[in-house]
Amino acid sequence: MDNLVANNTVDITPENFQQVILVDSKEKIVLVDFWAEWSEESKAVSPILAKIASENRDNLILARVDCDRQQEVAAQFGIRSLPTVMVVKDGQPVDGFAGPQAEEQIREFLSKYLPNPEDEFLAKAGEAIYEGNYAAAFPFAKQAYELNESNVNAKYMYIDCLIETGSIEVAKTLLETITMVDQDSRYQTMLGKVELAEQAAESPEIQQLTAQVEAEPDNLQVKVELAVQLQQAHKSAEALSLLFSVLQKDLNFGEAKKLMLDMVNALPDGDSLKSEYRRKVYSLLY
Repeated sequence: MDNLVANNTVDITPENFQQVILVDSKEKIVLVDFWAEWSEESKAVSPILAKIASENRDNLILARVDCDRQQEVAAQFGIRSLPTVMVVKDGQPVDGFAGPQAEEQIREFLSKYLPNPEDEFLAKAGEAIYEGNYAAAFPFAKQAYELNESNVNAKYMYIDCLIETGSIEVAKTLLETITMVDQDSRYQTMLGKVELAEQAAESPEIQQLTAQVEAEPDNLQVKVELAVQLQQAHKSAEALSLLFSVLQKDLNFGEAKKLMLDMVNALPDGDSLKSEYRRKVYSLLY
């Protein structure tokens, strides 16, 4: 790529027009800013474009056209008013706008041409899910969702990870926020997963042990056995709560401490339960 755009901003002249507009636009999006010194509105838009360009050095070139000095270039694009901004891809103008725009509007306009900040995390989460490793996928899916909660793909992936790692109630709450227009086949799949997880949590073994715990609240062994069953049914919060209550009664009871630490360590990074119960166990040990 021409060294004139090494910092991803260039002033267009007849000499570099072909390189930037026709050649460089095959590698990156070229955002052409048509402006003039006498146009206060164009001078208000230009700093916004420069800011966005500085944030997207790997994906965008800002090409500035001073319409007073480069009338021939402006004429080639048929510019009739300022400010005018055009998006050039593969040597062709593909989109644009004329007139003053707020930063939020410009960012929304460019969002379909630039990668979203959450895309990298979604890709990493997707790779881990493909390998069946939801615990590894969880922190990436969570980060993607937190970066852009309106990204429905990030939301579905995060919900999937929540279900597969046992946070059923959180997953159900998020599912309720998905609007009708976004309720595609993934929505039905997530509902099905939630239903299966809840059915597993109501297994005869869990029901029997729950009844026994209610009848014998001081029976620590039964609580440990119920915690194991709940963990297998992806009810991590309930399992950890039970084990913690056992350790509060007797820190060295059977395998309770080892089970507790194993369950905590098995939780995905980024899961609030992991940090919560690490603190609680630490408070008991020290």
